[in-house]
Amino acid sequence: MIVIRNLTKSFDDLVALSDISLTMEEGQIFGLIGTNGAGKSTLLRCLTGIYRPDAGEILVDGEPVYENPAAKSRIFFISDDQYFFPGGTPKEQLRFYRSFYPDFNTDLFHEMLSILKLDETRRIQTFSKGMKKQLSLLYGICSGCKYFLCDETFDGLDPVIRQAVKKVFIREVSERGLTPIIASHNLRELEDICDHVGLLHEGGILLSKDLDEMKLGIFKVQVVFRNPEDRDSILSTFPLVSSETRGSLQTLTLRGERVQIETAITALQPVFYEILPLSLEEIFISETEVLGYDFKNLA
Repeated sequence: MIVIRNLTKSFDDLVALSDISLTMEEGQIFGLIGTNGAGKSTLLRCLTGIYRPDAGEILVDGEPVYENPAAKSRIFFISDDQYFFPGGTPKEQLRFYRSFYPDFNTDLFHEMLSILKLDETRRIQTFSKGMKKQLSLLYGICSGCKYFLCDETFDGLDPVIRQAVKKVFIREVSERGLTPIIASHNLRELEDICDHVGLLHEGGILLSKDLDEMKLGIFKVQVVFRNPEDRDSILSTFPLVSSETRGSLQTLTLRGERVQIETAITALQPVFYEILPLSLEEIFISETEVLGYDFKNLA
């Protein structure tokens, strides 16, 4: 388990993270999302011990991570700007990682390298962006680490490889309790695999919930009311997050309990109504709009 308590990190006058407290359970896929500049990459670098927190603490299985090789050996980190040895090959980079990760699965690495048709003797600097990301993922998956931290994991991967990576993550979580922690702007990708999601905004944690639980308190309803005042009746009972009108069809995103929303709407005997599933992207937009981060004002 990774426990973050009252974490603060600044760079000169810029406060990147402010009093963050968060728990990341073992054996779950944790999605880290947030607005641009929210502090996702900074948080990952603090989790891996690259940055020293200004205040607060980070515990990996009960141990502080900063300047602690034992705690760091349980973590593998893929940054958005991956680093490889200049002029190095996958084979040479492998020797480097094996020196830090004693449980590195060399046989699996070579097997997957062959499947992906990545030449272990070719200079990595000649690889495409997608090939480099594939190679980084292979090192992380085969390292035998307990916590796999990824910054923009799926960026640069084609659809086939993206699906393969998701399946590997799910398999590793199931078979050996791997805990992937994935920061990404691609909310659709995270929605497919994440068990838990943390939402950062302006250096703070806006919410941290299981994905299924997150979808319980907010619903999107498409409805055709019989009378104009029926809409006012619903909005006086349930907080409105967003609305859209196309002719007589209204799409309302409401906060509240599903049963209560359905009961209130059916009591008005509308011409038509339907409750639609809400995507992670829609939840992200609705939660950040509450804090004034309204994308409509940017258009």
